[in-house]
Amino acid sequence: MDNDCDVIIIGSGNAAMSAGIAASEKGAKVWIIEKASKDLAGGNTKYTAGAMRFAYNSSNDLLPLVANPDDPRVAISDFGSYTSEKFKTDLLGFNDGKPLTPEQEILVSKSYETMTWLAEHGIKYDPIFSRQSFEKDGKIIFWGGLTLAAENEGVGLFDMELAAFKKLGGEIWYNTGMSELIHDGTRVVGVKCDDGSTIYAGATILACGGFESNEEMRVELLGPEWKNAKVRGTPHNTGDGLQAAWALGAKKYGRFDSCHATPMDLYMKNYGNLKIPHGERKNYRKISYFLGIMVNGDGERFVDEGMDFRNYTYAQFGKAVLEQPKQLAWQFFDAKTESLLYQEYRFFDASFKQANSLEELVFQCDSLDQEATMNTITEYNLAVDDNTAFDPTIKDGKATIGLSLPKSNWAQKLDTPPFRAYPVTGGITFSYGGLKVSSKGKVLLENDQPIDGLFACGEIVGGVFLAGYPGGSGLTSGAVFGKIAGMSAGELCT
Repeated sequence: MDNDCDVIIIGSGNAAMSAGIAASEKGAKVWIIEKASKDLAGGNTKYTAGAMRFAYNSSNDLLPLVANPDDPRVAISDFGSYTSEKFKTDLLGFNDGKPLTPEQEILVSKSYETMTWLAEHGIKYDPIFSRQSFEKDGKIIFWGGLTLAAENEGVGLFDMELAAFKKLGGEIWYNTGMSELIHDGTRVVGVKCDDGSTIYAGATILACGGFESNEEMRVELLGPEWKNAKVRGTPHNTGDGLQAAWALGAKKYGRFDSCHATPMDLYMKNYGNLKIPHGERKNYRKISYFLGIMVNGDGERFVDEGMDFRNYTYAQFGKAVLEQPKQLAWQFFDAKTESLLYQEYRFFDASFKQANSLEELVFQCDSLDQEATMNTITEYNLAVDDNTAFDPTIKDGKATIGLSLPKSNWAQKLDTPPFRAYPVTGGITFSYGGLKVSSKGKVLLENDQPIDGLFACGEIVGGVFLAGYPGGSGLTSGAVFGKIAGMSAGELCT
């Protein structure tokens, strides 16, 4: 049997492109198939803000990655450091007491070298001035260990990676989905496409995402409350790769009761909207809750909005919103923080109510217990510590005192009109449970033996995230495991 190509990759997001670049570097003839049209290709990558979390020791480590190091803002920026140990500690904070998984160890240890590798292929980044920094004493202070995002965000990341892949001779086929894996005994030898055609290859890489866009799989694997979750990204991540691999006996691995979620505008349309400008795609998210308070339909706060920087909480709080009555909540802010709210709150399509008094504002909010809400706001205002200064560049310890559910940082009274309230629900970005892969990216069976010829990377890989994740880790994980899978597949075929 003659192969049509050396390596066939299913999917075209960041993980797939990283795999394609790595396999092509090895001299392999690489094809990518994507079931979406050209306009909707790129998986979830296009729907992201392009931020990537990685370990670094100083600002000097960032300069080779930055598209415009001569930007005058760079010279007055304090990027701090984000060591491997800090990255590991952050991941452990979402592991429910469990130790780091092998996949998390790989993610951390390979994060910086993968970023520099991508930069060598023309993928460059901008400091996230608008969302990850505040000005203080004439310096631009970055916080939370997340400093860089791809130029032109997720769309830019896809475009730059696609250009690098094609420059190395790679080819991509749109409107071509996979229906099943072709195997010859115990070896995967290619894929059958949904148009009935077949593609034979020396190695096959699954990089086609999780199951978040499959309502039936969400309910089965995550629970009934996820039936009506808004899907933030592509409608095409329907678990095709998982089901095809499981049909061959691949091991189910990772947390299937958890996923990446985030508070979203209650009235957003399902799935992200790639037709609006790239800088506004993320704006259905509502993640400035740390600057105000969030109450459910019963008028009760249900999370510590100031528990940590939003990078470390939004994936959990999206799930928390879905667990509330009617799967909705309201975020309340006053004029003191209006200038600090992220752009998403000023987005032309943002849903909100505004009034000059809290009583009037609460009256406007649908599906909200008005009396209970006013009691909650009053109790919150009385509990705010007025003796500690508000500082959004650090966990400032400006907390509430005496509340059974505290706000641990950035607690300011809601006392300055005009007041605004934003209705939110939970949105799902990607699933955590998936396949078990080896350190070389090979898909493993239940007995931990590899399925010959089959590799996987990206959101389909289980074990990377457990009960949550520090923001920006998802794209980095895709690139890290994409590079590993691509190198291994390329070496197998050349």
